[in-house]
Amino acid sequence: MSDRLAVLPQYLLPKGALTNFAGRIANARGGSRTTALIRWFVGRYNVNMDEALDPDISHYTSFNEFFTRALRPDARPLANADFICPVDGRISQFGAINDDQIFQAKGHNFSTTALVGGDAELAAQFRNGSFANLYLSPRDYHRIHMPCDGRLTRMIYVPGDLFSVNPTTARGIPGLFARNERVVCVFDTAHGPFVMTLVGATIVGSMATVWHGVVNPPRSSHVREWQYDDQNIMLKKGDELGRFLLGSTVVMLFPKDVLTFNQSWQPAAAVRLGETMANCR
Repeated sequence: MSDRLAVLPQYLLPKGALTNFAGRIANARGGSRTTALIRWFVGRYNVNMDEALDPDISHYTSFNEFFTRALRPDARPLANADFICPVDGRISQFGAINDDQIFQAKGHNFSTTALVGGDAELAAQFRNGSFANLYLSPRDYHRIHMPCDGRLTRMIYVPGDLFSVNPTTARGIPGLFARNERVVCVFDTAHGPFVMTLVGATIVGSMATVWHGVVNPPRSSHVREWQYDDQNIMLKKGDELGRFLLGSTVVMLFPKDVLTFNQSWQPAAAVRLGETMANCR
């Protein structure tokens, strides 16, 4: 079956209703039922609880509390590199931005302007720059960390669809990451501007950042923006940036002539938080 046919049912599913329902279940404090759900999930997806700060699943009062669990402080040592991997996950794609086009999958690109919610001036800072798309599967640790030191300047909420973001869907739906709901975080760094985009998906109940808390819900039909130029919100390399309540994808943008990616990086390869992602040119 082709990827386009495989994703056809997603166009018909009531993705918003499914996402809202999943969010209610994930936030519910159901006692033994919640523990049973977590135990099933750990077994189904082979989640490594030995890395968790609290490995006892009976201590988590809701599924989301478990899903956004903290890791032990020694579980992800940070590499001595200019840029580290910000998540546990898999590399969907990475490399050079072709003018303003980001490669999604064979036959599919999307523009930097579309990704950041239509702000052409912001997108222009990444013309012919570099990008990385990282997919977080259900088994992964779902907090997102800083790849380098940075000062927060803006956050943009962009409404959109709620398609799945798994590899099959990325191959089958054009412009997936620029059509799904997303939260765009903009930073200034010693190497120039940097964007971290949190991409929503089916049953991703919400996305949150450490400086704002939960961004969605509420969901909106229009772009919302927060400016932080008058605040000194500094995050160090490895600091927590935000989290997904159920899994999704991050898309990072970097300016031209900044990065050389780690030679071990390859599409579909598994990556871990703290590993070397790239160094300055």
